[in-house]
Order: sequence, then structure tokens, then C-alpha cells
Amino acid sequence: MKKIILIAVMVLGFAVAASAQPRALGLKAGWGADLSYQHTVKNADFVEATLGLCTFAAVNASATYNFMIAQPSWTSRGEWGFYAGPGAAAGWAWSGNSFHIAAAGQVGLEYTFWFPLQLSIDVRPQLGYAFGANAFYWGVMPALGVRYRF
Repeated sequence: MKKIILIAVMVLGFAVAASAQPRALGLKAGWGADLSYQHTVKNADFVEATLGLCTFAAVNASATYNFMIAQPSWTSRGEWGFYAGPGAAAGWAWSGNSFHIAAAGQVGLEYTFWFPLQLSIDVRPQLGYAFGANAFYWGVMPALGVRYRF
């Protein structure tokens, strides 16, 4: 019985800790359109997962672990952040009928308002291999993001 109570307390503690982390959900637009989700992991570092259309010719899913490099205090209200990090991507291009996997990265600048709105501009380079087309590819995708932060 003590073990069950201990496990229940641990699960509740993990749930409270996970729900206390800031998150953001929104859209990114650039050479395509993505649904974007951010989850703060440690301090100001965060994981970002995206799912969307890459140049409107392929569906692409990516995940990056972003390190908050700097948070300058340029304004008295809101927060600025400069971030960069590595990640991975995978997707399907229907134009070439090929599946692709790639190493990805992300470099960006974000501004979180004093109300729950976050704007960002970033660049996500990818280097990968397209199976079906049997070719290596690379790309750089700039994007403007608008997210609801909760």
C-alpha cells in the first residue's frame, strides 16, 4: 500500500512540474506553413515541434532543441530571446514521391509580449537524404511565427 501511495504522489508531482512549464502554440509561415508547438524544458531552453507544408510540395515534421543564447532587456515590457539549436526532420514529398530524413537546425529571434502573444522570426536549415529520389538535399527555410503562449 505504501508503494502505491508513493507512486501516486510521484506521478502527481511530475504532472504538476510538467504543467508549470511555459508552452506556446501557433503558426509559422515562410516557404510553406507549419503548426508550431514549443515546450520550455530547462531555464529558458525549449523544444519546438513543427508539422506542416514545406514549400507547399511536401509535408514535413521537425523537432529542435533550442538553447536560449541571450535574453536582452531592450524593452521594459515583454521579453526578447535569441535562440539556436539542433534537431531532426522527416517528411514526404509528393512531387518526387519520396520519403526524406534530415538533420535540422534552427536560429531565431523571438519577442513575447506582456500578454500571451509571441512573435518570432527564424531560419531552419536542413541537410538530408530523399529516399525514392535517391539524392541528398539541403534547404534553408525562413519563417515568421505567431504563437499563443500559455
